[in-house]
Amino acid sequence: MLQLPEIETVSSSGIASTLPLAGFSEVADRFDLCLCDVWGVVHNGVAAYRDAVAALMRMRQHGISVVLVTNAPRPADVIIGQLDGFAVPREAWDAIVTSGDVCRSLIRERAGQPMYRLGPDRDLPLIAGLDVRETSPYEAAYVLCTGLFDDEKDTAASYADLLAGFAKRDLPLICANPDLVVERGGRIIPCAGSIALAYEEIGGRVIYAGKPHRPIYEAAVAAAEKARGAPIARDRICAVGDAIRTDIAGADAFGAAGIMVLAGIHAQDLMEASWEERHGWFGRQTHRPAYAMPHLVW
Repeated sequence: MLQLPEIETVSSSGIASTLPLAGFSEVADRFDLCLCDVWGVVHNGVAAYRDAVAALMRMRQHGISVVLVTNAPRPADVIIGQLDGFAVPREAWDAIVTSGDVCRSLIRERAGQPMYRLGPDRDLPLIAGLDVRETSPYEAAYVLCTGLFDDEKDTAASYADLLAGFAKRDLPLICANPDLVVERGGRIIPCAGSIALAYEEIGGRVIYAGKPHRPIYEAAVAAAEKARGAPIARDRICAVGDAIRTDIAGADAFGAAGIMVLAGIHAQDLMEASWEERHGWFGRQTHRPAYAMPHLVW
C-alpha cells in the first residue's frame, strides 16, 4: 500500500497540498467512518456509479462505517427509495442523513406558523405529517425553500421580486438544500442554495439545514456511532464529496479529512487538468481537500 505522509485535517490552512489518490484503499486504514455525499459521488441523478457503490461496500467490509450525508431536501426514507431504484444495495451504507431530516426539526420548532413554500411539489414529503400551514408569500411568517419551481428553466434571478418582498419584511428563509448546483445526467442544475445566497446578498436572513453546517455532521456521526455501537474519534473520520463550498468546507469545519471527487460539479475545471493545474485551482478556493481522486473507487 502506498505510504502517505501525515497531514493536518483540523483546518484547510494546515494542508499544504492535496494528495492524489488512485483509490480509497490507499488511505482506508486511517479511517473508521466515511461520511459520503450522494448526488455527484454515488449517482448523477440518472444512474448510480457502480465503482463508487463497490467502494462503499468494500469500506464496510474493511470495518469502516459509511453514512450517506446528502443535502437533498427530503427525508431519508425517500432517498432510500431513490437508491433502491438505482439498484444501490443497502449493504453499501450503515445510515443515511439528509438535510431534509434536519429541516423537519426546524419546521417543528415553528409548528402552526404560516409558511410559504418555495420549491417543486416533488419535495412535499419533506413536510408530510408536520404541523404546517401553507400560505401566500404575503401572509407567511417564514419561507421554506427546497429548490426552484422549475430548475430546468428558472434561476435565482427569476425570484428577485419575491425575495425582495421577503427581505423587506425580514422573513427568515429556511434553506432545505444548501447546494448551489448539482449535476443531473451531465447537466448543471441550480439548487435551493442559489436562492438562499441571492437572499443573503440583499440582506435576507437564511437558516441552512445541511452541509457545510455542523448539525448535519453531528447527526451523521450520532447515526454511525449508534450503528457501530461505539464512539468514533473525530480524527478517524473522512468526508467524501464533489463540492468545495459544501462537502469540503463542511469537512474542514468539522475536523474531518476532506476527500474530493473531481468528476462532479467542478469537473469542467478539474477533470482535464494536470495535477499541477489542479493544485493551483485548489489553492484559489476557500478550502482545500486533504485528498482527491477523479471518481470514488476502492
